[in-house]
Amino acid sequence: MDELLKTAVSPLLEWYRLSKRDLPWRRDRTPYSVLVSELMLQQTRVEAVRERYVAFMEKFPTPRSLAEADEEEVLKAWEGLGYYSRARNLRRAACFIAEHGFPDTYEGVRALTGVGDYTAGAISSIALGLPTPAVDGNVVRILSRLHADGTPQDALKREYAARLAEVYPPRAGEFTEALMELGAIVCVPNGRPLCGACPWEGLCRAHAAGCETCYPVRAPKKERKVVHATVLVLRYADMYAIEKRDERGLLAGLWQFPFFEKDAPDFGETLQTKRAKHVFTHIEWRMTGKLVAAREKYPGYVWATADEIRTRYAVPSAFKAFFGWLT
Repeated sequence: MDELLKTAVSPLLEWYRLSKRDLPWRRDRTPYSVLVSELMLQQTRVEAVRERYVAFMEKFPTPRSLAEADEEEVLKAWEGLGYYSRARNLRRAACFIAEHGFPDTYEGVRALTGVGDYTAGAISSIALGLPTPAVDGNVVRILSRLHADGTPQDALKREYAARLAEVYPPRAGEFTEALMELGAIVCVPNGRPLCGACPWEGLCRAHAAGCETCYPVRAPKKERKVVHATVLVLRYADMYAIEKRDERGLLAGLWQFPFFEKDAPDFGETLQTKRAKHVFTHIEWRMTGKLVAAREKYPGYVWATADEIRTRYAVPSAFKAFFGWLT
């Protein structure tokens, strides 16, 4: 057993009791609400989720309400959170839960669509009270600093999951959230950690060595692929052209303004131009946007009013730089 980690459990739980943030998904701990919040929080900032979670739960308060909703309605409610495949996965999981009930084991939770090892561990511990570790980059960071462990970051998830499983306390959900919270607001990834506010200050070996930022050891980042594209905001009278992206690949099945990675066709007079950039995990779009007075309502597109685009169609934030042209 990891004796250092075992010793660290109690002060972490006490710190969490006194210092945890008031977040809306912590006020209602049904399994369904935990599932929604954990899928929303995958690769998304807490502040962005804070804005969308309450509205989403008001619109879809139960698994059945989400299961019976139209996919376009769900995607629109997800707008602003990115990684829209998570919304589709959540809806599929809700369909299963509405029919069969919420799983009561880690294996059952892990089998839900869109739920990986980390998310299954988080849901199982927080919602079901099971001693199932949830190890992501935040947890790897705080534990590698606690131990001053120079093992490369990518190799530590499985090892730390095994160590945590041996020391999990009866308050399993609180412990999982306390680990997340420590990494989010104290032992932060960028800049110097706030060691003076840390319940592990007297235990942390990296702090004792004066080298908190030496850990974890990261592999060099791969350079993002840069895609140069032209985005056309085609306007005809009070209507604008939009199209649906392919059902596979980046932003699959979502709506966009006509998008061209090579030369764009001549649809009419260019009224304004604007440059914008959007960064995904592995790809960067560098876009030239053009507001164009279209000669006609060209076939092959859906033509909609500005209000319809804003309220009915799920258009990813990658294109929001051009929304100012919708009048």
